[in-house]
Formats: sequence, structure tokens, C-alpha cells
Amino acid sequence: MPDYLWVLKNLESSGMKVVSSQTLADCLDLNNELVRKDIALISSQSGVPNKGRNIAQLISDIETILGYKTISNAVLVGAGSLGTAFMHYKGFEDFGLKIVAGFDIKPSKESALDEKPVYDLSMLTEETLNKLDAHIGIITVPGYAAQNVTDLLVKAGIQGIWNFAPTKINVPEGIIVSNINLATSLAVLSYELYLKNKKEKSKNG
Repeated sequence: MPDYLWVLKNLESSGMKVVSSQTLADCLDLNNELVRKDIALISSQSGVPNKGRNIAQLISDIETILGYKTISNAVLVGAGSLGTAFMHYKGFEDFGLKIVAGFDIKPSKESALDEKPVYDLSMLTEETLNKLDAHIGIITVPGYAAQNVTDLLVKAGIQGIWNFAPTKINVPEGIIVSNINLATSLAVLSYELYLKNKKEKSKNG
């Protein structure tokens, strides 16, 4: 669904009003039948033969399903380079996520990033998160600190964790975790480039 949404927004920004499942399939290199069934499941409108569906309505339907129309407050732990970039980034709110505060073992002297407070890690408590109305925790700390941060977030009442630390974290049943390993993604990219270059060298033999 996020891929469909990304394509639809690009098509809308280019001036298109209506889109067919075949166009979406071509944009994402997917099977048309699969796309047609997916869109039929989520769309609140009927398709027009030989034309397709209204793009604006499709965008609205997908954003509703993904929960993007309901903003969820999040706190970030680890206000280093990656964490700071995340706190400055405005685009998360387009996807229903608003970072309202950060936590760090050594908060900067300003103790704020883009007018968002950065608290000492000792302030990561249930009381603080209740005041912030935050239910999602974003982890951008080194791997060795990730489990300790996870335990603090869970104890404070966090319901979902977006983990960017390069390690597996353990959580109690009922806590939702999404792991994003940047190092692994980079390794996959590097390996694909290696295979590509090796294949090209073999052809030029």
C-alpha cells in the first residue's frame, strides 16, 4: 500500500486525475491482475471502464487504511546524527507520525531540536510520555544500548517501536516492533553492485 500511495501521489502531482490498474502495475513492475485485486479491496469507488479510478479518492482510501489520517505522537531516543536528522525531518507527518520529543544521555545545551524538547534519558518515564501523549518509540542509539532503551520504553508504556539500532531487541508480547537495519540494506546494495560489475566484466571478457 505505501508503494501504491507513493506512485499515486507522484501521478497526481504530474497532473493526472484518473489512473488504471495497468498504469500502476507498470509503474511498480507488478502483475496487473494483482494490482487490480488490491485496488478493488481498498477502493471506495467503482472503476470506470477504459479509464480507471479517481486518483485523489484512491489516495484518500489508502491513507485511511494505513492510518495516515490519524497522527500518532512518537518520541525518539538517541539524539545523535541520525536521531537529529529524524527530528528535523518534516515528512513523517505525511505518514501519520509526529516526533514530539527526544531523549538522550547527553542532551545538547539547547535541549531542543526544531522546538522539540530533548530530555535526559532519566526523564523517559510513563508520566512524561503521558504528558506527551506518545505511544510510539523510535530507537536511534548504538546496538549495545538498544535493549536497555527498549526496556525503558516498554516500562514507560510505549506500544510500538521503530528500531534503527543494528541489533535485535526483545519485547514483551503485545509490543509491536519494526526493525530497520541500515547496515544490512547497505550490504545488500553493495553485493548487488558487486554482482553487476562482475557480470559486466564477464561480458567484456
